[in-house]
Amino acid sequence: MAPSRRLKRVAASQPGFLKLKPDSSAVGRRKRVNKNKKKSWNKHSDINDVDAFLEDVRLQERTTGGLLSEKSDESLFFLDAGPPKNEQKVSQPAEEQKRSKGKAWRPLRIDLILQRDSLVPIPKDVLAYQKPNAKKLRRIAQKGEQLAASGVVTRRQKRLLNRPPVKERTKKAVTEANNNPHRDYYDIWGEEAKDASDPWFLQQTGKTRVSRPARMNEKPSVLPAVEVIAAGGSYNPEFFSHQALLQEAHNVEVKKQKEEDRIDKQLAVNKEHFATEETILKEQVEGLVEEEEVEDDGGEAASEEDVAVGAIVMAAKKTEQQRRKERVEKLKVQRRRANRVKLDKQQQLFQLRSIKKTIKEQQANTKVKQEQRKSNQEAEKAQPRRLGKLKFQPQDMEVQLSNELAGSLRRLKPEGSVLKDRFKSLQKRNLIEPRERAKFKRRLKLKYVEKRAFREIT
Repeated sequence: MAPSRRLKRVAASQPGFLKLKPDSSAVGRRKRVNKNKKKSWNKHSDINDVDAFLEDVRLQERTTGGLLSEKSDESLFFLDAGPPKNEQKVSQPAEEQKRSKGKAWRPLRIDLILQRDSLVPIPKDVLAYQKPNAKKLRRIAQKGEQLAASGVVTRRQKRLLNRPPVKERTKKAVTEANNNPHRDYYDIWGEEAKDASDPWFLQQTGKTRVSRPARMNEKPSVLPAVEVIAAGGSYNPEFFSHQALLQEAHNVEVKKQKEEDRIDKQLAVNKEHFATEETILKEQVEGLVEEEEVEDDGGEAASEEDVAVGAIVMAAKKTEQQRRKERVEKLKVQRRRANRVKLDKQQQLFQLRSIKKTIKEQQANTKVKQEQRKSNQEAEKAQPRRLGKLKFQPQDMEVQLSNELAGSLRRLKPEGSVLKDRFKSLQKRNLIEPRERAKFKRRLKLKYVEKRAFREIT
């Protein structure tokens, strides 16, 4: 059995052997797909043969400059009859000849990589040869040639001819050479300022110094960076200085309390608006008891008599005599007003003293108002401005009561925070806008999960 099975296996391995049962892997049912859409067509279409053909065409164009089927035999083949007798060797540099020492000279590999290996001509850049308004400029040039041929001078040429001669400009300062040993040494990183007119400075820096604007030198506030507390804030103050500081702190607290009382008073409910037993009972029986309505015939009759029917009244037409009288009265009123104005002007001549006195009083009042306005402006410079949507809130005064004072520096306790004090100082001096601490609002709720290891322990 074994030799016959081996014989069958050898026969089946022959290339010309045909099997009775076809191989399922080689012959299978063809998969049917829809190619009615572009996406399906691109996915299930086999274009490898087309890609291979196009790649072969591109390779021939790069290597030979065209298709081999279109080339002539002379361009593809040549007769090799050995090197020519009158061959001239390529002249090499002396350094290359010394370095080669008898070896054949050949270019470096980096130069070969940079050489162009494609015979496809570079496409012509049309935009590089185009000029904006070329047609218009060509027409202007042709017109200028025609005018020049006829001897006509254009307006532009006349303007150029009539232009005054340019004055000789002063020569610029010649900078000294860097290799001059007698040149002054200048350190560009030095602290001392160098004159901007120095040519060496201009050469090294490459630009002139820009003058700083005067407004940038102005401080936004006249307040000092560090304010010194009053004498009563010392660790061992005098009695009267400490009492004055306590009084100032007391006034601040009283002002705050008044403001809170005012807000509470506005939000308070009036006792008269509270509901009583009578108002509650009246509201409950509203609509249940019907009141008797007494009709008053006499009142209705009186109301009907009071109502008057509006009649259309036609205005009577004025006569010519009435119109003439109205015109005369109007002229009289105008003359009377003109005479009154003239009389007032004449009376003002006798009131010069009183008018001068009034003018002096107005000037004095204006001067007082100007000084007051100027003083207010100076006072506003020391006040914080409104830089943002929030208003500046001053820091609470750091005051110690009489029983909290320490007799020595060793028992002194620190008051307030240095960081908060500096932050408020920047706001007060208009360097930054008043700010509030951002409120963190959690968008999602926290989810507590009990881990498996902890669950096993508990």
